[in-house]
Amino acid sequence: MFDFITRRRLIIFLAAILFVTISILFIVHIRSTTISQIIPSFTPTTSPINSTDEEKATDKCYLNEPFDVLTSCRRCRSYEQRAHATDCLPTGYREFVFCSKSNIKVYRPCAIPIRIQKERFWYFEGIVFIIALLSTTSVYLRQKSLNKQMKLFFYSCDFQIMYSLSFAFLFILISVCNTVPTKPSNGCGYDTCNLGDPNKLNVHIVPHTHDDVGWLKTVDQYYYGARNNIQHAGVQYILDSVMHSLEENPDRRFMYVEIAFFWRWWNEQTDEMRNKVKQFVNEGRLEFISGGWCMNDEASTHYNSIIDQFSLGAEFLRDQFGECARPKIGWQIDPFGHSREHASILAQMGFDGLFFGRADYEDITQRSKTKNMELLWKASANLDRQSWLLTGVLPNGYSPPGSFCFDLFCDDQPIMDDPRLHDYNVPERVKAFLDAAHNEANQYSTNHIIMTMGSDFQYESANQWFKNMDKLMKYVNAQQTNASNVNVFYSTPSCYLYALNKANRSWTSKTDDFFPYAHHPHGFWTGYFTSRAALKGYERRSNNILQVTRQLNAFAKTNLRNSTFPLSEAMGLVQHHDAVSGTEKQEVAFDYAQRLADGIDSAVDVINRAYSKLLPLDEKIPPKAPQFLCQLTNISECLPIEGQNQFTLTLWNPTVHTISQHIHVPVTKKYSIRDSTGHVISADFIPISEPTKNIPGRKSFATNQLVFKVILPALGFNTYYFELKTDNEDISITQNEECILQNEYLRVEFDDQGNLLKIKNLKKNIVVPFTSQGFYWYSSFPGNNSQSEFQASGAYIFRPISSDPQPVSDKRTITCIKGEIVQKAVIVFNKWTSQEISLYDDSKGVEVEWTVGPIPICDKVGKEIILRYDTDIENQGKFYTDSNGREVLERIRDYRPTWNYTKVEDVSGNYYPVNSRIWIKEPNRQFTVLTDRSEGGSNIHDGSIELMLHRRTLYDDALGVGEPMNETAYDQGLVVRGKHFLIIESPSSSALYHRVASQRLYMRPLATYSLPQLSYADYSETYRQTWSALVKDLPLNIHLLTFEQLDTNQYLVRIEHYFELNEDVTYSNSVTFDLQKLFQTHGIINGIVELTLAGNMPVNDMNRLEWTTIDKESSKMDKPKMMSVNDLNIVLKPMQIRTFRVTVE
Repeated sequence: MFDFITRRRLIIFLAAILFVTISILFIVHIRSTTISQIIPSFTPTTSPINSTDEEKATDKCYLNEPFDVLTSCRRCRSYEQRAHATDCLPTGYREFVFCSKSNIKVYRPCAIPIRIQKERFWYFEGIVFIIALLSTTSVYLRQKSLNKQMKLFFYSCDFQIMYSLSFAFLFILISVCNTVPTKPSNGCGYDTCNLGDPNKLNVHIVPHTHDDVGWLKTVDQYYYGARNNIQHAGVQYILDSVMHSLEENPDRRFMYVEIAFFWRWWNEQTDEMRNKVKQFVNEGRLEFISGGWCMNDEASTHYNSIIDQFSLGAEFLRDQFGECARPKIGWQIDPFGHSREHASILAQMGFDGLFFGRADYEDITQRSKTKNMELLWKASANLDRQSWLLTGVLPNGYSPPGSFCFDLFCDDQPIMDDPRLHDYNVPERVKAFLDAAHNEANQYSTNHIIMTMGSDFQYESANQWFKNMDKLMKYVNAQQTNASNVNVFYSTPSCYLYALNKANRSWTSKTDDFFPYAHHPHGFWTGYFTSRAALKGYERRSNNILQVTRQLNAFAKTNLRNSTFPLSEAMGLVQHHDAVSGTEKQEVAFDYAQRLADGIDSAVDVINRAYSKLLPLDEKIPPKAPQFLCQLTNISECLPIEGQNQFTLTLWNPTVHTISQHIHVPVTKKYSIRDSTGHVISADFIPISEPTKNIPGRKSFATNQLVFKVILPALGFNTYYFELKTDNEDISITQNEECILQNEYLRVEFDDQGNLLKIKNLKKNIVVPFTSQGFYWYSSFPGNNSQSEFQASGAYIFRPISSDPQPVSDKRTITCIKGEIVQKAVIVFNKWTSQEISLYDDSKGVEVEWTVGPIPICDKVGKEIILRYDTDIENQGKFYTDSNGREVLERIRDYRPTWNYTKVEDVSGNYYPVNSRIWIKEPNRQFTVLTDRSEGGSNIHDGSIELMLHRRTLYDDALGVGEPMNETAYDQGLVVRGKHFLIIESPSSSALYHRVASQRLYMRPLATYSLPQLSYADYSETYRQTWSALVKDLPLNIHLLTFEQLDTNQYLVRIEHYFELNEDVTYSNSVTFDLQKLFQTHGIINGIVELTLAGNMPVNDMNRLEWTTIDKESSKMDKPKMMSVNDLNIVLKPMQIRTFRVTVE
């Protein structure tokens, strides 16, 4: 039968099909052109309204006046088409509209819905492709038939021509079909944004809700709408309502931020609802902004945890929605000040911009006058354009303009637009909106402004919002016929940013940060830098446990990532700006702590599963005794080991360097300790101090602790075996005498009154004398908050009555203890403040363990406790604090780089967040203090460093939490304990010590205990006592930030260079290492993709918007080199973090 298909007939057939195809495309083009001429460009500005009175009319009022859609676009019925109804003629579709001026309801022809056009297009594409495929197949079969007849084993000339024509025709058809002139979909991304009218003032209406993942209620109470007597808020109802409103009108937009809530809601949805939401996302109607698990605090958070909480949300969005849900904008509308490092992190995640709602009142005044509310933030002194971020301060915090809140609980007037009714108010509402738009425009530099329509937990009745916004936009835009220059439309933060980008202007730049934040002259939000110090410490320790758990899971290949989720999720919640900040209600703080505890319990299960593979010499024999944590060793308590005859301690080192560490184990008996080689090691048997034993709630009977030194392999563990012994160690103890602590590197001197006199660096002959050192307290201001001058000190605000703090005691006692491993001075100031200053045998820093509480309030005075170090260093008003644990910024007392600062509050106006370190210096000396958690700190006088440790206030500061900062436990004030580390060095060499020490402080070895009922001989024959993932340490300036198993053969790896430029002559340079070295125990890397910092996009796919400064600097960056398994050498520049998804064979 294929003999019928000759070459000539095939060519004629193909030409005929091509003619038909082109004719169809031409007809479609003419039809779409005709439709666009017939159907006017007016678009409805309100949501569809159900009508029970569908009047038939022929008046084409919609050609001359605005209208509302009553019944959405639908296909005309067959009898209507047969009757040639005029409103059905051009497309076969029509909609029912209401002309607002003439009060007429009429049918109007409408364009074929996008969904139908898409279906038709793909039907057409499929038919054409099948025809082309049949043509090609017929040629092939024809040639095959001829070959059999002619016994040819090569292509004939005819066949080559026919075959080539068939494939050419197939290519032409597919190419032509892809140009079918269908109406473009709304889609997602910048290209679909409404950029307004270049000749008008464009008002971007951004509907949003701000949902705290805990504050006055717990996260789950907020989600379910429980305990509404505290605060009416139910996030599940907000999301339900918003989705319904988006479905009603495709013009509407909504943005959402807190993925912790959205994840809870998503888990409860049907497939039908999920598909609707995916459609909203793919069409740009629902946009996820920031995309973190929460809207994190920026003062009290560590960069490791910030990255993790963003990554947690980003992974969910990528997995559920794909690229259209990838956040491009930071939305930090409620945090109380903004850090430079946080902005840098967002930029490294591929974000194009950042918007926030709070900035210092003087800063905003200055920026409003100069129209610099939007700027280009150069957020790193080390990463250059990689860290630049267009940043905007929103006009009304994050609330709507005055009188335009349409929420269920707002009192503002709705749009009452029926002129037949008495309360018709459209003219005055339109005028008020136009005035608000022009007033806002006076503060901004382009013809685009943003209006945030929403606030805390709003849109529970989304229809109330959207119905009024629909009307508002309709009537405001109608004023353009009366020469109004205001053009208002639904938008998103991304589209607003894109409009700024297309405004073709240059921007001022900024290199400092937005701390401290004040909302009036006496309202400095610097108290929360320290509020809930115990929770801040617990959060930092929980992150340590999380990172170690991920490492153990990955190196043991247990593939238990889901079991680490409870701790990851809890950590994501605690980063919230009303969580680790300490500004939540007490009950909510308990909930955060409980979630961390539950998450740690889940992590312990993973740790045990990992060690069951790593510890046994024979993996088929799992350990009989489980590993467990002793989380109260900071108060010398570990109940399970008390009274035991033997136990083990396994220490996992999460760093990529071999480290030495000094370990404290509280005991009720004397033990000898065997290291991983079986040798007995030296240990000091030190008495536990009286302040420790007197801590309320301590249950331990231990009165002594063993202090010993360990050397741990990089990314590995050692196990130490404890067994009973009877001999005694020689420990020297003196009371209230002069005390000198000294090792090879340092000398620390105290007088017999317990006063710290000086610290000397013996190697470099650097001496820092102390004029005083100890605990002081500020009296909290007891205002009623009615005016600025009556502002009280509370959870958010730090405001002392006097700028001169009082010493907690006029006297102190000192106990000097000296052993071979550690020497310490225990200094007791009173019943509620003490410090233990320790110097270890090979340490180059001094450890200060402080204990504060219960803070007494029997005198009805709130107290804010500081630990102050007064030296003779002449720092000339300059001091230095870190930003989220990474880069360090210079601070100048009573000064702001951006505006002329008005000095009102001498102390609180000079407080800054200290996440990891603070220092003062002069040309040849630098005094650095490292912290184990976030604290508020400052340099109030030259030579002085003070750090606020604990707070107990008696007044609420009237900023929403409704409680004073008055933490209690065991029917008295809460006791808090923490550590400082003091470093005395020259400025040129200090970074080598404070950088390394700070990293090891926040990522300490994880200690797990076990109670094997085995002798050491049996234990050593059964279990591995040392193990390392590395054959050789990685370079000292490299830190392994993340090592996480994603699935059986895939891993997420983040590696960072943690030195800054020009800090150290050796370690402030770029460094190269082989990534394969991290996977020596796994296998060979056979796949690698470099990702953005959030881990949700290949870095080569990142195309950030370009910006220009007023100095003609461009933010354009070069594309990074594509990674290959043939070259796994990773180059890291100072302060650079690189993220990889690695597949192992």
